[in-house]
Amino acid sequence: MNSPFPGMDPYLEKHWRDVHHRLVTYSCDQLQTRLPSDLRARVEERMFVEADAGENRNIYPDIALAEPLVIRFGDEPATQGFIEIIDVGSGNRLVTVIEFLSPSNKLPGSGQNLYLRKQEECIAAGVSLVEIDLTRKGERDHSCFSYPIPPSHRTTYQICVRRGYESGAVEVYRVPLEEPLPAIRIPLRETDPDVPLQIQPLIDQCYRNGRYDDLDYKADPVPPLNTTDAAWCDELLRSKGLR
Repeated sequence: MNSPFPGMDPYLEKHWRDVHHRLVTYSCDQLQTRLPSDLRARVEERMFVEADAGENRNIYPDIALAEPLVIRFGDEPATQGFIEIIDVGSGNRLVTVIEFLSPSNKLPGSGQNLYLRKQEECIAAGVSLVEIDLTRKGERDHSCFSYPIPPSHRTTYQICVRRGYESGAVEVYRVPLEEPLPAIRIPLRETDPDVPLQIQPLIDQCYRNGRYDDLDYKADPVPPLNTTDAAWCDELLRSKGLR
């Protein structure tokens, strides 16, 4: 049960809420075994109100209760999960934040406002920030976008790393649709060696555990691909007998 795509499967973006939760959890588990003994990876959440923009609204249940008191309001609360690496030897000092960006981070609204505020706080506090963008909906506003990025690295997907102890520089990873997702270097404290985060196995695990072998590859992905990526995608799927 493998995706036909060598890297990010654009059809998974339609199910991003599920994929996002899995990516955060699987990444935290992968990193935990590679960290120095006095660092810990923790999954954290921030809650925001997701505005009803005329599209179908979803309810995201937490705990089901018998005969609950129902309070109705105009917008649905949603959460954004992310990873924090903390130094337990220095009072749980925050060292690194790892974000898998969602469309809510990239579209106007409270979700984006909260994310941009967290981005600014990380930079101001000297906390390293890793932004992994595997979605195409919305406008990118990574911390690296204040720097000129050459066309070679403005790929379908993108990863940006900003080291908290190194001002004036960012690291940008190319993530084109037609290539496997890279293994990236996660910065810790300045005196620590980087630890690797292998992203392709995470997406593969999401695909298998989510049982996404029922995706309809005859239809176009949502959102649609650009012209170049769409042509490559069509050729790939036809070569695998999926169209």
